[in-house]
Amino acid sequence: MTGRLQDKVALIIGAARGIGEGIAERFVEEGARVVIADTEVEAGCETAKRLGGLFVETDISRMDHTERAVRTAIDGCGGLGILVQNAGIYPWTLIEKISPEEWDKVLAVNLKGTFLAARAALPHMKAQRFGRMVFTSSITGPRVTSPGHGHYSASKAGINGFIKSAALEFSGYGITVNGIEPGNILTSGVKMHRSEAFIRSMEEAIPLGRLGSPRDVANCALFLASDDASYITGTTIVVDGGQTLPEGADFRINPE
Repeated sequence: MTGRLQDKVALIIGAARGIGEGIAERFVEEGARVVIADTEVEAGCETAKRLGGLFVETDISRMDHTERAVRTAIDGCGGLGILVQNAGIYPWTLIEKISPEEWDKVLAVNLKGTFLAARAALPHMKAQRFGRMVFTSSITGPRVTSPGHGHYSASKAGINGFIKSAALEFSGYGITVNGIEPGNILTSGVKMHRSEAFIRSMEEAIPLGRLGSPRDVANCALFLASDDASYITGTTIVVDGGQTLPEGADFRINPE
């Protein structure tokens, strides 16, 4: 490893498992000290212990929780240079059946939570005139969608808009703000809740022929959090194996 995040402190929200856990692992490999924030206490504590980091129980939709997570990083690790907001929920409900309460919950976690995380980290990063903010968006919403994801799509499209505004407002303080748009990622949750037939059908829709791994997303997060991306702000990177490229289902050609 190259030590691209050597001695940096990273707060990673939504990192008990899955993509967030993969990001935390990758950051530690590159020398970062990590604080794992999540609602899943047992899994979060296990991940933090394995990576030599700290854990703080965090409901991203609550301002007092996001502020506590930032304080944990500053008080426990001596600072905060990198914020990754990866927490999100994605219930499947057709628009005609989404209750106002369910709509509010999805937007509170996915979109409001992104705002609250940025707002909580801003004063410290502003004072030190340095910061890297990385938000997990999705191809669902900004680029594509599917039935049952009306609220999820709206929240992720909103994240992309927020990234642009925050990048502009924070630029004078040496803070970059960027995002990642993952496609279909083969997490432990997908393996647990989806059939092999369903996973194969998703693979058939991806030009590179496989689902992504948490490490694929983590490598992108590492780039955006490192000095390699110091002149990049206000943008998102699609990590989807080419899934959003074809105009239709019949896209494969014979390489020969």
